[in-house]
Amino acid sequence: MTTVPTDQRAPGAASTADPILELRGVDAFIGESHILHRVGFSVPSGEITALLGRNGAGKTTTLRSILGLVERRGTIRLEGHDVSGKAPHEVVRRGVGYVPENRDVFAGLTVAENLRLAERHGAGHRYDLVYELFPRLKERLTQRAGSMSGGEQQMLALARALLNDDNKLLLIDEPSQGLAPNLVREVAIALERMAELVTTVVVEQNLAVIRHMARRVVVLDQGRVVHQGPARELFEDERLTHELLGVARGGDR
Repeated sequence: MTTVPTDQRAPGAASTADPILELRGVDAFIGESHILHRVGFSVPSGEITALLGRNGAGKTTTLRSILGLVERRGTIRLEGHDVSGKAPHEVVRRGVGYVPENRDVFAGLTVAENLRLAERHGAGHRYDLVYELFPRLKERLTQRAGSMSGGEQQMLALARALLNDDNKLLLIDEPSQGLAPNLVREVAIALERMAELVTTVVVEQNLAVIRHMARRVVVLDQGRVVHQGPARELFEDERLTHELLGVARGGDR
């Protein structure tokens, strides 16, 4: 498999939008294991960028590296500021929100309490949008989060991220995993709307979801960037999609 340079943009991958996030030559380690190898890409403002790859490719580790949750080397810039050596709370303070795969809601609190805890800097005006995107939450304000379905908890986690007005960049890990098809569609529509307010990087295995909402894709394989560029170029090339992701166009999942 041919790799693209990992510390610069791939040919033809330039965007007219200024990058909010840049990674250059990033290596990441978990214990004794070297997971990421000179990973490099940029994320334009105001778009959804998807991190794709087979299981174990390093997608989640990439998100955690940006946040400083794993040992990493190399350069990570947020709005031009080097955050490579910053602790997780400092990265979050600079406007990076994270919705992990486990959804990370307060199970013992009600939906309303979860939302209030996430609200920042007068973001109350966003409640109307939250309830428009996730009407189920408005119906369950007094319900404890731990008693909700996985899909409803995912909606709550996304709503919490939206209500934090400090967030300039959202990192979202596997938002559709384990969800029923009807909920997958609801979550995908919500992510598109949310990206109008905050730039988003999403890890997602469901290619049908990514095809319709991501503007750019970065493909990882064994901890290395092997492709990056406009999503349309990848998904219109059945051979390339199969080579990089192991599925043909007709095999989206």
